[in-house]
Amino acid sequence: MVTAVLRHVWIRTFSDGLVRADQVVGITAHRTPSLVGKPSRWLLDISLIVPAGSGTTDGWDISDLHRTILQTDWEPRGATDSLARLLHRLSGEGQGGVIRAVAADRDVRFEFDPFVEPDSSIATNSRQS
Repeated sequence: MVTAVLRHVWIRTFSDGLVRADQVVGITAHRTPSLVGKPSRWLLDISLIVPAGSGTTDGWDISDLHRTILQTDWEPRGATDSLARLLHRLSGEGQGGVIRAVAADRDVRFEFDPFVEPDSSIATNSRQS
């Protein structure tokens, strides 16, 4: 089962930390509207299985929870397919680690940093790689 394997794979978001890959149900790229004094940006988002709600006095709206994993000034063409292919590949490998989206030279690449166990100890710190 794909989700059982991907529960050891995490995706680094733009500003919300890490999200477990087995919770991803969608990958989208879209442009934000330009606002006064703020240019439009392209966002690469993942949609999660978790519902999110917001509302007003007129009613309540529930939709998928979205998390941005990358912001660019240009359209990240092919990035949604590339991430989907990487998740598919990792689902068959059974390893754990963190995926990070990197934008450079008008291209998006996804880096996978696998978890490496130097010894059997459980303790870790943020400087350990």
